[in-house]
Amino acid sequence: MTLAVKSTDRKSPLLHPLPVRIMHWINALAMIIMIGSGWKIYNDEVLFGWLHFPDWMTIGGGPEGALQWHFFAMWLLMINGLCYLVYGFATGRFRRKLMPILVSEFIADAKDALRFKLAHDDITRYNAVQKLLYVGIIVVIVIQVLSGLAVWKPMQFSELAALFYDFQGSRLVHFLGMAAIVGFIVIHVGVALLVPAALKAMFTGGPRVADPKAAEPPPGSVPSEPVA
Repeated sequence: MTLAVKSTDRKSPLLHPLPVRIMHWINALAMIIMIGSGWKIYNDEVLFGWLHFPDWMTIGGGPEGALQWHFFAMWLLMINGLCYLVYGFATGRFRRKLMPILVSEFIADAKDALRFKLAHDDITRYNAVQKLLYVGIIVVIVIQVLSGLAVWKPMQFSELAALFYDFQGSRLVHFLGMAAIVGFIVIHVGVALLVPAALKAMFTGGPRVADPKAAEPPPGSVPSEPVA
């Protein structure tokens, strides 16, 4: 007689589960609103005299309207971003998708990218350059939130302002963070246009991938083995 464990018939998970897709597009919306309204706020008190953003690129009409849009997007980004971080760590998605980042792989992939020879055939796997970009943008967004709070309420968040030296330092860091996010968006959109399957996957969920939990036996199960 043979005692066997009954197998579970379940589908492998999608590359981008529904929560990831929802949070991705909410983040995208919040980013666009924050950047456009932030440019309008910047024009009201510029950091660099030679730099002004055209009105057609800004959001909010006047400075007060831009501030309202900026605050709305700020809370949207903070809440959604926190949910994204909790989900990424709790499900192990960050560990599976973004780790490890090997220096040798990054150098090789960076050279291929500069020669426009970086392959994107397998959208289920991030290369080392993509991993570093995604980890980097998460760090930048966290810094943006902290520097933004220091700019918004420099007295109430004086400890945060001190992290960036002072109020003007907070503004400069916030501006540089915005520039980094814009650069990331340009690269991100460029890759999506070059690899339409990657863009489509963020709407449909993409292909199904190996379930990391499939190799683990269910709790309390007994391995299949012959019994005399």
